[in-house]
This record gives sequence, structure tokens and C-alpha cells, in this order.
Amino acid sequence: MINKDIDFHFKSPEDSPGYLLGQFTMLWQRKQKRVLDPLDLTPTQFVLLAALAWLSKESDTVTQIDIANQGNADRMMVSKVLRTLEEKKFVTRKEHKTDTRAKTINLTPSGAVILQKALIAIENADLEFFSHPDVNILTLNATMSKLINENKED
Repeated sequence: MINKDIDFHFKSPEDSPGYLLGQFTMLWQRKQKRVLDPLDLTPTQFVLLAALAWLSKESDTVTQIDIANQGNADRMMVSKVLRTLEEKKFVTRKEHKTDTRAKTINLTPSGAVILQKALIAIENADLEFFSHPDVNILTLNATMSKLINENKED
């Protein structure tokens, strides 16, 4: 049998951090989808709206590139999703005042309302999902942040 000749580094899938992260991510994304569906938002749309809101606290001129960089996201995907959010009237996209290649993105009043509802739903879902007596959330967050920063592509 050919399968017996396959050599795995890990003894079982449960020993592989990549496998476990994949399983964990799928379960977490399923939970996010359940709470965002009633708001007519996808998890990606939510992340981009949240990134826009965070960035808007610091600057009046948030661009698509800023949003992509904030979320470690592909620029073309961000552009597509922002167009969808514009169609839903959650954001506006306007020409940048000084950079003709850039678009300035702003949250609309209805976008702010839906984002606030989504934040409450997602934060509650996160607290429920990540709560476990043996897990320290601060340590988990610090470990994830460290791994994200060490693995970012420039």
C-alpha cells in the first residue's frame, strides 16, 4: 500500500500546530458567520469595516492601502470588498485629494450602525469561543501577536 510509505514529521494530526490552527480557524469562522449573517455581513466585510473604524480614529484620510495593510490583506481583494460595502451604503470611496491613484474610504452613518451591531455580536462570540478555564486570553493574544509579527511578509 502506497500510503504506508508517506513520511510525516508529526506522529498524528493533533501533534501538528498547522493542522490544529486550521481546525480551530474553521470552527471560529463558522461561529463568526453565524453571528454576522443576520447583519448581511461576511467576516471579511466585518474585518475591513473594523479596520476602517480603527484607522479613522487616527486619520481623516484612510485609504484602501491603509485598510489592506491594517488587516494583512490582499489589496485587490480589499478593493473588491470595499466596492461591495459601497453598494450596501456602508462606506464611501472618493478620490484622494493629493494622490490620484488612491481612494479615501469613509464609514457612512448606516455603516457605523451596522459595524456597532457587528462588533457587539463578534466580541460576544469571541468571548464565548475563547473562554476556557485553562486558557489565559492575554497570554493567548500575546502568543498570536508574536507569531503574526514574526511571520509577516514585507
